[in-house]
Amino acid sequence: MSRWRDIKQGNIKKDTSKDENDNSLKSAPLVTRIKSFLVDMFMIMMPIMYVTTYLIMDGKDDFQGSEDARWITACVFGLIIILFWSIKGQTPGYKAYSLKLLDNNTKKRVSFLKSTFRYFLFLISATTIILAFVPFFRKDKKCVQDILTNSTVVSEEK
Repeated sequence: MSRWRDIKQGNIKKDTSKDENDNSLKSAPLVTRIKSFLVDMFMIMMPIMYVTTYLIMDGKDDFQGSEDARWITACVFGLIIILFWSIKGQTPGYKAYSLKLLDNNTKKRVSFLKSTFRYFLFLISATTIILAFVPFFRKDKKCVQDILTNSTVVSEEK
């Protein structure tokens, strides 16, 4: 109890060395990242699926019957997302919610190779229920793809 009283009275200063040396990036809120993902799905994936279903194929029945068409749309979506991450550090959904994907070491946008690896890890995480819930149990709210690629989705300062 006396330590608290000494700090309160100013006799002992708080140890702020931990805060000064902690230069890791603070992850954006999980709800915001989920909202930005939904925006990306509607702005990028839906037009790709529409073009594939109605302009390239003969309609919904052909699209649903073709596993190749679903994989191709997922790959095209992935390529577009990877390009957004590596060139701008933001997808349209990230931009709408003022988020940015940064490398933890350089504090700049991630490379094309790291973006590709990150998208591949996202696919694995999304299809594996256990890995999809990892950020809900971590203090820093990082996803598996953030942890393994050493990147962070951060809120942009305005």
